Amino acid sequence: FYSGSKRFLSIETAEAICCQLPPLVTRVGLFVNPTVEEVQAVLSEGLIDLLQFHGAETDAFCRQFDLPYMKAIRVSERMTELEILDRIHEAEGAAAVLLDTYVEDVPGGTGKTFDWDRVPRHPGKPVVMAGGLNSLNVSQVIRQVKPFAVDLSGGVEDRPGIKSPEKMAAFMQAVAEASAETDQKSDEVE
Repeated sequence: FYSGSKRFLSIETAEAICCQLPPLVTRVGLFVNPTVEEVQAVLSEGLIDLLQFHGAETDAFCRQFDLPYMKAIRVSERMTELEILDRIHEAEGAAAVLLDTYVEDVPGGTGKTFDWDRVPRHPGKPVVMAGGLNSLNVSQVIRQVKPFAVDLSGGVEDRPGIKSPEKMAAFMQAVAEASAETDQKSDEVE
């Protein structure tokens, strides 16, 4: 619901998509520095289950909607692991944090990766990895970071907003293989 995005959806378009979703799909609404009224307009339609904030929203702002939310943290080249951890702690009420690549004046969707070695090993809440993920590198981030989830968009698109079934299938195959390998190693440790 960020009007500055090449993937922007109107409430009407989102409603048409949501009507076609199967059960048990979590519907996520992405916002960047919205007003309370902008968020409430979407919420009043009953379209989403989880809020995702990608701007300078405070924890208090995000909490006021009484819906679980995920807070994006844009990781710059200069940020240390401790600074990332501090930002995670600032999102105290978030159900999860999404780590994405910092690019000046771009709130997300940059298609660029960051140094995954700086992701805190014990972040204190679920981490969703984003930033330049595709079928060629998602296995590495799963093995290295062991995130709760991965988030992508451009990595499976033929062009902005147009998903490629082939790229999506390759991505999901890579996720499944890396997840199975990670699960197997966890079982061996126990």
